[in-house]
Amino acid sequence: MRPWCDGWRRVVSAPHAIVGVLVLTLAAALPLALTLRDALRDHLGSSLEANQAADGVNYDWWQEFNLQATGIATTFTPSVIGAATTLDVATALLDERRIVTPLAAALLVYLLAWLFVSGGILDRYARGHSIGGHGFFAVSGTFFLRFLRLAVVMAFVYWFLFTYVHTWLFDRWYVDQTRDLAVERTAFYWRLLMYAVFIALLALTSVVFDYAKVRAVVEDRRSMAGALIAALRFIVRHPGRVVAVYLLNALLFVLVVGVWALVAPGAGGSGLSMWMGVVASQCYILARLVVKLQVMASETAVFQRSLAHWGYTAMAAAPQPTPPVIESV
Repeated sequence: MRPWCDGWRRVVSAPHAIVGVLVLTLAAALPLALTLRDALRDHLGSSLEANQAADGVNYDWWQEFNLQATGIATTFTPSVIGAATTLDVATALLDERRIVTPLAAALLVYLLAWLFVSGGILDRYARGHSIGGHGFFAVSGTFFLRFLRLAVVMAFVYWFLFTYVHTWLFDRWYVDQTRDLAVERTAFYWRLLMYAVFIALLALTSVVFDYAKVRAVVEDRRSMAGALIAALRFIVRHPGRVVAVYLLNALLFVLVVGVWALVAPGAGGSGLSMWMGVVASQCYILARLVVKLQVMASETAVFQRSLAHWGYTAMAAAPQPTPPVIESV
């Protein structure tokens, strides 16, 4: 519990990280939003359906639009309303549904951007104090290539899980266990078991690579293979703390999603109600990002508290550059 609370203190003490990742997320989503807006505007034009769509939900037009939609426009389905988006993304991940090319490209760019800033964010949380914008980007640039090598290994592991393990669980084991069942409820329970096993494997993989990044930043490790082995060794030696912090963060994520499911606006509305829905949606995005930062900060706190590394990082802070005016003088 103490490392988890310590993680919150680190997140709160670095508000620039929260603002930065929010701006990064909005910048990654903006091109897709503009493309979708243009597609909707071209299809609606100045028709009567445009007025009906502005005032509420026109399902007849929506179905017509989905039939001719291409690219990012194919994602504009009823599942984008309210909390259904989160559930749709989760089921798409677990059921291996393919995503459209524009969305995949934007997601790749977003992940690379997160990979770049994650080194600076972890360093900020590990030091416990700010080292300025120059120091932040210097650390981010230093660890970007190291994390990129780690990402190659991570991509291979996830590819193996989704290509082979997922197929074995859902297309072989599940089919074998439910082939002769006469009770649909039992088949549903087997399906839930498959989901639970697969989610546990994904969670374990995520935790291992998270602590590999933490050890790489705190101890200034250049070998990502060594960071992975060190992360596994740390998890094996401190399973209670690692699992406790992970479960607390998982419960926090479920709480955020649950609150959003209760307050998420429905379709339709205009004027003030529409803008209140937009504000609520942005607050939900911000809450999700804060949870992500809390995961990074609390895992850093677990590692440093376990090895008495509080406030310690092996890499020295990058010196601030001398202003050109002082150099000329």
